[in-house]
Amino acid sequence: MGMLDGKVAVVTGAGGGIGRATAIALAANGAQVVVNDVGASVTGEGHDEGPAHRVVAEITQANGAGRAVANGGSVASWDDAQAMVKQAVDTFGRIDMVVNNAGILRDRMFHYMSPEEFDAVIKVHLYGAFYVSRAAVTHFRKQESGCFVHITSTSGLIGSVGQVNYGAAKLGIAGLSRNIAMDMQRYHIRSNCIGPHAFSRMIETVPGQTEEQLKSRAERTRPDHIAQLIAFLGTDAAANVSGQIFGVRGNEIYLYNQPRPIRIMARPDGWNPQKLAEHWLPAVEKAFTPLERTRDVYAWDPI
Repeated sequence: MGMLDGKVAVVTGAGGGIGRATAIALAANGAQVVVNDVGASVTGEGHDEGPAHRVVAEITQANGAGRAVANGGSVASWDDAQAMVKQAVDTFGRIDMVVNNAGILRDRMFHYMSPEEFDAVIKVHLYGAFYVSRAAVTHFRKQESGCFVHITSTSGLIGSVGQVNYGAAKLGIAGLSRNIAMDMQRYHIRSNCIGPHAFSRMIETVPGQTEEQLKSRAERTRPDHIAQLIAFLGTDAAANVSGQIFGVRGNEIYLYNQPRPIRIMARPDGWNPQKLAEHWLPAVEKAFTPLERTRDVYAWDPI
């Protein structure tokens, strides 16, 4: 008996990397899976349903026929998102889980970034997570159960150079997830985020990495590490886990804090720029969040 027996999941961007590992892990734990992947390049060009079909073949070979089907729709399309959820229900009779993993990159320093480069990334990541989640939630609400897992990123949670579009989309996904969790709590629908560290074709494009660093990262941070937490979040054992942001880096799993006030000052006579400069700034500036990159925050090697 698998912990996901009887459950049906849609995994977007499942033709490779974290999505592929997730689809395989869900099936190995008993779930039936719609393997979605448009088959585009890292920057979003092209269409090839081959990767999705190959993952379905892997799942079928390991778990038997009828465990997975391929879907080549784009998460950036409202109609395609509706269709992939419909495919899950038509093929397997229900839907219990959505993993919003699909994404693209259009890295560029902010002063060179075009509106098209910003819009393309927001459309796939943030709109894509909304479209697929919105398509599924109608079914979740009727059955009063369901689970969303959204892939966020340290590019949004912490920050990254040259990824204004990606960071904005990924932090937006954290807000999307949190508010879905609050809206849907009464229907026993859960929504969580994972900020992963895993070697993938997206990570491989990040500048400033030596070949030795890439090789070490590939060995220490595998997509399967993230897939195991995603699979757990879909189980009934995680029924009370919602509205959270987790991280996975190798064998490390961590829970992120979420923004809350950390310093509060008040003056009965109110504030003006002079008072702020003399009293407020010296009191709070030591608590400012430094402009650190992910590599500065995670300075130790993953286990």
